[in-house]
Amino acid sequence: MSEKFSDEPTRLAQTIVPLFARQAGAFAPVSFPDGGRVELTTGADAQDDCAVFRLAGSHDLVVGTDYVRGPKFRLYEMGYLDEYDLGYYLVAANLSDIAAMGAKPIGLLSVVRYPAEMDDALFSLVMRGIRDACAAFGCFNVGGDIGGAERLILSASALGVCPAGKALLRSGAKPGDVVCLTAPTGPAGAAMAYLRSGVPDLVIDSLLPSLLANWKRPVARVGEGLVLGASGVVTSCQDTSDGLKATLLGIAESSGVGIDVDERSIPVPKAVAAVAAHVDVEPLSLVMGDSVDFELVFTVSPGQVDDLAEALSFHRIGVVTEKREVVLTGENGERTDLPGKAWRHQGDGKT
Repeated sequence: MSEKFSDEPTRLAQTIVPLFARQAGAFAPVSFPDGGRVELTTGADAQDDCAVFRLAGSHDLVVGTDYVRGPKFRLYEMGYLDEYDLGYYLVAANLSDIAAMGAKPIGLLSVVRYPAEMDDALFSLVMRGIRDACAAFGCFNVGGDIGGAERLILSASALGVCPAGKALLRSGAKPGDVVCLTAPTGPAGAAMAYLRSGVPDLVIDSLLPSLLANWKRPVARVGEGLVLGASGVVTSCQDTSDGLKATLLGIAESSGVGIDVDERSIPVPKAVAAVAAHVDVEPLSLVMGDSVDFELVFTVSPGQVDDLAEALSFHRIGVVTEKREVVLTGENGERTDLPGKAWRHQGDGKT
């Protein structure tokens, strides 16, 4: 099959419009108990300059933007991710931020800039990844920008809505609150650590697909975020896109509190423990470090955490303290700094 290189208008007409067709009619209106309502009246398929949402009632618009490296993703360069995976990851990274705010996604604006050597098939692969991830998390890619660049560049802005004044923030944690985690962290970081080690292991090779799933099909915890937002008992929330350690430090700093993490309560997946042994590091350094797992960390008052547990499964991993320090309490009662490397958005880092 020969390669085909179309210009931007042709790619818009032949790829974008068919992939993202009939959005306005398919959009499920978002309704609020007070009569508020959100509808999509003009989507990406209309080929107008902007998408149009009709907003009625009292609610807040939640907006976030995240850039994703295209071919500079290390696992892409190593052949473990393809263009579809990059498009899918772009959506999950952006919608995870919406989930952390307890909001419902209503749309995504994507920027896909591509090099001259990217043919129509690879361009379509990126866009299909974006489309399918949006479908998985319950929203549409309602527009954005495509065009040429020196290499593949991916960025997006996610839109969400929540009842007025009810967005979950990082800054509300209070001493005595229970610190909770939606699901174990570490698989994405473990996959990277194993593959970067360059030392093969037959057992870990068999576990690699499950570890790579956090890169190839990451899950934005949209449903969990909606439950947390609707509960009315969550005092703070943040996703773990920069790693569990960075998230705990972020909530503590924003809230002006400390956090005491119970080492015995931190879930360690068996595959992560296996990789840790293979590369000779402590398992918690992978669980806490810059692993891109898109889980949610949130805080709840101790008197309400049991009720929330009836509606949502999560791990209780620590407690908020008045003393402004973030520590790990071991089985022997000794307190130490959190293990692992906190992601700081510099250097070549996690990707």
